[in-house]
Amino acid sequence: MAHKPDAVTRWWRAISLRAKVTGVTVAVLALGLLLAGIGTVPILRNSLVGNIEAQLPALVSADLAPRYFDMSIEDGKTVYTPRESPRDFFVAIYDGEGVLQTTTGNSANGGKPLFPSKYTLLDAQNAGDGVFPLTGTKGDDFRAAVALLPGDGDGALRIQMVAMPLDYADRIISQFFGIYITVALVTILIAALLTRGLVTLTFRRLGQVESTAMSIAKGDFSQRLTDLEPTTEVGRLNTAINTMLDRVDGSLAQRDRTVQHMRRFIGDASHELRTPLVSVRGYAELYRMGAIKGEEDTARAMERIEKEAIRMGVLVEDLLALARLDEEREPEIEALDLRPIARDAALDLRAAAPGRTVSVIDRTVDAPLIDVTTRPTPVAPDRQPPTPRGALSRATLGRLRRRPRTPADPEVTGIDFTEATDVPVRTPPIVLGEENKVRQVVTNLLGNARRFSPADSPLEIVVDADRVRGTGSISIVDHGEGIPPQIRDQIFERFWRADTSRARETGGSGLGLAIVASIMKALRGSVAVTETPGGGATFTITLPLAPSRATPAHLLEDTQPIDPLAL
Repeated sequence: MAHKPDAVTRWWRAISLRAKVTGVTVAVLALGLLLAGIGTVPILRNSLVGNIEAQLPALVSADLAPRYFDMSIEDGKTVYTPRESPRDFFVAIYDGEGVLQTTTGNSANGGKPLFPSKYTLLDAQNAGDGVFPLTGTKGDDFRAAVALLPGDGDGALRIQMVAMPLDYADRIISQFFGIYITVALVTILIAALLTRGLVTLTFRRLGQVESTAMSIAKGDFSQRLTDLEPTTEVGRLNTAINTMLDRVDGSLAQRDRTVQHMRRFIGDASHELRTPLVSVRGYAELYRMGAIKGEEDTARAMERIEKEAIRMGVLVEDLLALARLDEEREPEIEALDLRPIARDAALDLRAAAPGRTVSVIDRTVDAPLIDVTTRPTPVAPDRQPPTPRGALSRATLGRLRRRPRTPADPEVTGIDFTEATDVPVRTPPIVLGEENKVRQVVTNLLGNARRFSPADSPLEIVVDADRVRGTGSISIVDHGEGIPPQIRDQIFERFWRADTSRARETGGSGLGLAIVASIMKALRGSVAVTETPGGGATFTITLPLAPSRATPAHLLEDTQPIDPLAL
């Protein structure tokens, strides 16, 4: 259950951001001025009190009795009669026995200090030049000091005490506080107006963000912000919003393309799966109805069912391969030599398509020979076609011997491993990758080249390495119709086929090149397609070269070009 905000929270959320910034700024300023004033008052008062206390020793050391009193001697004692009252301080006279004789003085507030009625010579000596407090008749504070002075006439000592009120310091503090409060209020008012104007001017730039966001909310994703100053917060916000909009726009476009491709793929897959399923179901119903009789008819029906099942299996395997690649399983990276991979791929294609001319070109030598030749061999009905020396492995030869030939079989050509045999390897094409995945990529690209090029056109497998870029590559070169530039960015997308007629001759479900792109991405490599000189398409896969410390010793020692005799 969601917590319901209280009234204060609802009120705070209802205030605009502009008002919040202005209010918080003014409140912080007012609090700072208040704390500064409160902290200044005791410091200033202590300074004023210290000034008063510093005046008392000099004032009390002067003989003030002749100035402010009329003195006469009666019965051997001095009698003091006040004549003039001093301003802002009080004077008290004590005789030698410490008895208070007289006082005089006045203050602004009318209060008087409570002088002690008896103050002996010993007390005066103990006080010395120090300053001590006294309390007034109105509860106000005084500061006092004493001094011993010689008496007049009788020769005895007398004690003179001077007291000064602190109301002078309090008056200054009151005046200061009143002036400070007035200045602080004016300062707060001016700061509030300036802050409001500055916030309004600053938030005017955020108004563009608000209007752009509203336009985007209405579905206009072409809107972009123009203030992209990187040194300001609003500029960085606009840059971030533009980046987000670009990504959202790209994601929506990608989603639309994916939906279109998915719809097309569903139609293709439905057609591809429905056709074999109808065939399988039809043969099953014929068999159930007894229309298929005899071993020959049954064998023919089973053969058709098997072929249709194979077609469905290929489509399901492609989908399963893509699903596994989407899991982003970390590949088992190891050092691979691209030359035996190219050689094995050529042998496999030679076995699958005996009528093709297949050339393996090794450009990892200093002076490669680019002369592509073929060695066609006529096929006799009663014997196997002779194989060029070193062109096929023993396993491949065994498979070919078990396959019967007929006079209608196409002419069998050899495989040309074009290389320079008298110069050392410049940069061995030893890369980082997963061998099974790399072989699958090369096989898919060869199958694609075979499918979309004339049956009598040659194919080349080019092995190369670039030490400067730190990459090794295998290129599959065909001489077919090629790929138009406008669709080269789309052929690696899933479910995409240039042929939308679902013709079986072109084959495939549009997943082969998507599998290639996914594998190369997982291996941190790349795949690209360019135009073959003279017509056709060249698919190039590129992988990072293996560092010397990561390359097995047996691969580093293999610095000779491809040797056809080792096949």
